[in-house]
Amino acid sequence: MEGHHHHHHQQQHHIGVNVDTSDRFPQWSLQETKEFLMIRAELDRNFMETKRNKILWEVVATKMKEKGFNRSAEQCKCKWKNLVTRYKGCETMEPEATRQQFPFYNELQAIFTARMQIMLWAEAEGGSKKKAAQLSSDDEEDNEESEGEKGSSRKKQMTKKGKSNIIGSSSGGGGNNMNGLKEILDEFMKQQMQMEMQWREALEARENERRLKEMEWRRTMEALESERIMMEQRWREREEQRRMREEARAEKRDALITALLNKLRREGN
Repeated sequence: MEGHHHHHHQQQHHIGVNVDTSDRFPQWSLQETKEFLMIRAELDRNFMETKRNKILWEVVATKMKEKGFNRSAEQCKCKWKNLVTRYKGCETMEPEATRQQFPFYNELQAIFTARMQIMLWAEAEGGSKKKAAQLSSDDEEDNEESEGEKGSSRKKQMTKKGKSNIIGSSSGGGGNNMNGLKEILDEFMKQQMQMEMQWREALEARENERRLKEMEWRRTMEALESERIMMEQRWREREEQRRMREEARAEKRDALITALLNKLRREGN
């Protein structure tokens, strides 16, 4: 009977998810949603790296409890889905209307921008779309699996130190929990800073390359310009010489004609 009751409760809960009411009892306050998004943003890298994110939602719920908000992992997951759906709905709206209708637009945009950056770096470093695709696990789908799969995938999934910490923290006490989370977040921040540095270096390299090209282009243009000026000058000099020769010839001609006329005059007299 108890099993039947449990099944009935699950069914009720499932219906709640479909009609988008699971996160409304009690309603999420602005402050609570902001805190939730900060926690979710910190762990986004982990969500990207694993399809089995049930444990990660437990971690989110634990961190919410530490902030004084009592939410289950399932409620957190549903809230995230609803926020993502609303964020995607904003893409067609004007920025002003977006801010009024959906106050968490900037927070979600920051999460997805960071995610895109991580994926681009993964693609650039590994040169493979496969790695990037692996990172972009879509957490809007329910990533559940059968018990058999759970065992084998759990082994694969938890080889990384950070992830074994998550497991330890979800089953262990509060102290363990915090240490595990702290290590994950430290690692995450370290990766973020490294990426930021690489990004900056790449940007500077591109900027320097652009500057060099510009300088080269300027030099070429200047060389062309000075060549043009020199050619123009040479042409002017030649023109001047030609004019002078022309004048000299004209003078000689005039002198000859004058001499001839004088001679004729004298002879005539």
